[in-house]
Amino acid sequence: MSEQKQKGITRETLKFVFKTAWKERPSVFLVYLMKFISEFASKMQNAIMAKLIIDELVLMITGAEFAQHLANAAIFAGLYIVIQLLTGVLGSAATQLESVHQEWFSEYVDIQLADRTMKMDFEHTEDPEALDALEKAQEGMSWYSGGIVGVLGAVFGLVNNAAALLGVSLIILFTCPWLLPVQIAALVVITILNAKNNKIDRDSFLELAKSNRVFGYVFWQLADFKLGKDIRLYDSADMMCGKAQHFSDEQIGIWRSTMRKQRKNSWGMDAVNALRDGISYFYIGFMAVTKAITVGDFSMCVSAAGTLYWSLYGIVSGVQTVSQKCAYAHRYIEFLRFPAAMVKGTKPVKPGEHTIEFRHVSFKYPRSEKLVLRDINLTIKSGEHLSIVGLNGAGKTTFIKLLCRLYDVTEGEILVDGVNIKEYPEEEYRRLFSVVFQDFQLFAFSLRENIAFGEQADDKELERVLKLAGLWEDAQKLPNGLDTMLYKSFDENGTDLSGGQRQRLAMARVLLHDTPIYLFDEATSNVDAESENDIMAAIHSLAGKKTVILISHRLANVVDSDCIYVLDKGCIVEQGKHADLLAAQGAYSRLYTAQKQLETLGKEDA
Repeated sequence: MSEQKQKGITRETLKFVFKTAWKERPSVFLVYLMKFISEFASKMQNAIMAKLIIDELVLMITGAEFAQHLANAAIFAGLYIVIQLLTGVLGSAATQLESVHQEWFSEYVDIQLADRTMKMDFEHTEDPEALDALEKAQEGMSWYSGGIVGVLGAVFGLVNNAAALLGVSLIILFTCPWLLPVQIAALVVITILNAKNNKIDRDSFLELAKSNRVFGYVFWQLADFKLGKDIRLYDSADMMCGKAQHFSDEQIGIWRSTMRKQRKNSWGMDAVNALRDGISYFYIGFMAVTKAITVGDFSMCVSAAGTLYWSLYGIVSGVQTVSQKCAYAHRYIEFLRFPAAMVKGTKPVKPGEHTIEFRHVSFKYPRSEKLVLRDINLTIKSGEHLSIVGLNGAGKTTFIKLLCRLYDVTEGEILVDGVNIKEYPEEEYRRLFSVVFQDFQLFAFSLRENIAFGEQADDKELERVLKLAGLWEDAQKLPNGLDTMLYKSFDENGTDLSGGQRQRLAMARVLLHDTPIYLFDEATSNVDAESENDIMAAIHSLAGKKTVILISHRLANVVDSDCIYVLDKGCIVEQGKHADLLAAQGAYSRLYTAQKQLETLGKEDA
């Protein structure tokens, strides 16, 4: 990275950090004011008060008026204790408050990151580049930079060291001026070596990002109780642990390589520090022996020399630290503005009935050369019930994803009311749909929250949709009714639902959201015959009122559809009503006949 680019990143990050801190939690600046007062007063009194006390004691020993100098020494000692106590209390309070702000900003950053992640184009959730960017943002704004408080702390550390440098420089200039070039010369060498180590750290951070993401995935899979059955039944714990160990070893290897690369630089810094201390003490000691300075001055110069060097070092290394922390934290800023995968329109969706048209639509997933859908042409009028059937991998779920605009088509266009869906605002367009995906998710919230899912709904409305979905009687039997928590993640009295109950709950969620178009992707894939009948009855209850698109592996569920489309290898090979497709003796007829024969054999075996 060029120096100019790094400076630009540092400026942008600092602007973001200070603006965010001032807007969200300005009290953090008061915390750093407290730390500044505490640290500056402590450093200055360590240099000055010791000199005053020692000089008074030396005067007492050398025959000066004992009572007067004893009283002076006692006053100085008392002041030292009081100042030390006050700076200690102030510094301790500031440290505690800094920790509170650190936690608050950490949660704030996590929330902002989660919000950005949820609002990103869906395509990015399956994009390794976006996932790596997310990992870098999470780690860059936490472990590596310390987050907003970590960057602020580094900046105010610079301010504290600059103030201390100014104070002790005045002391040294009037007592032992040759200490300045000694400290500066040592600092120049150490700065160069430290800069090399910082560069090695940054390079390691980029190398670790992907490894950390994969390790985190495997680690959390191992810790997920929901996956316990699969891991145990297939005796795959060793395999999973082996993967976790592999990526753990990979990370350790990177860190080991980092430390090996930094070793010579670190040894060089230790050697320079030792030489600096030797020269400094010899010079100050020589001045004291030759009586160029008093014994108190000797003590003050020793303290000031140490403070001078570490203040200088703190400034130079602090600049590097700020730059480094900003480089890490900037990954968070980059993620917040991660480029959109889709163009968002502004044309409002008109109210009322809607006609959907797929016009020569073909699609392949990003980073793939294989077309999943090929030249799809169909029109769905408002209120129609359309079904899509076909073997696994035919492209049925992809059809739903394109219609919901989770992905954009590769070729052709999708029109709603004659308008390309790219021209509509994303959020407004998606309000047209209620969807049950095959891999729908339930959350460790209450039953009520899992159904409402952001909607405002009273108990009567929830009862209506639960009855339609065939889940009302089961809901009444739960210990806390609609307020029963799902799963035991946060409530030991939480309940686990069966596969059929889960799918009925998903159906209730969809029915509650009153939208013009309903999409059902294998809505009965994990239920028994009775549950299937209840769910299909709920779907059929929408007839004549809503547009319904149904994907089902069971052709018995689609016989009443206004039109059935048969997909094979991404192409529409047949379309029409059930009776017409049976009469055509094509792919649909073969699938339907095969399923009927299997059902008949199943009944005979029973």
